[in-house]
Amino acid sequence: MITLDVNGKLRSVDVEPTTPLLWVIRDSLGLTGTKFGCGAALCGACTVHVEGQPVPSCSTPVSAAAGKKITTIEAVGSTPAGRKIQAAWAALDVPQCGYCQSGQIMSATALLARKPSPTDADIDNAMAGNICRCGTYPRIRAAIHMAAGKKGA
Repeated sequence: MITLDVNGKLRSVDVEPTTPLLWVIRDSLGLTGTKFGCGAALCGACTVHVEGQPVPSCSTPVSAAAGKKITTIEAVGSTPAGRKIQAAWAALDVPQCGYCQSGQIMSATALLARKPSPTDADIDNAMAGNICRCGTYPRIRAAIHMAAGKKGA
């Protein structure tokens, strides 16, 4: 048994230590907001926070997250940065198909939490691991600036 702190709740799962965190979150815990994209940590759709840092859950073994605070898209809105990001995402109608957006929001929230007033370069660096096939990058950037309280975003 492995005990995880997911979204503020301790949960025990009976899985192999090498099982990707993504599958534990989705299949064992039933939290399906975290998406499977590529399975190779290249697209960012599966991004979650481990100790506040964005990580690709598809390539993170569950054993690496044991004993650490894990936050998924289902609970990111309970943080100040998460609330701001989600409100900006809704205000600017960022998603198109929406599939990548939980990972996008997780990466953007981690950025805003560590850098409350990011530059375009900061945004580019933080979001580089997230791919949007619909090309909503301009709206993503504008939403991050809006969440940061920048005028003209």
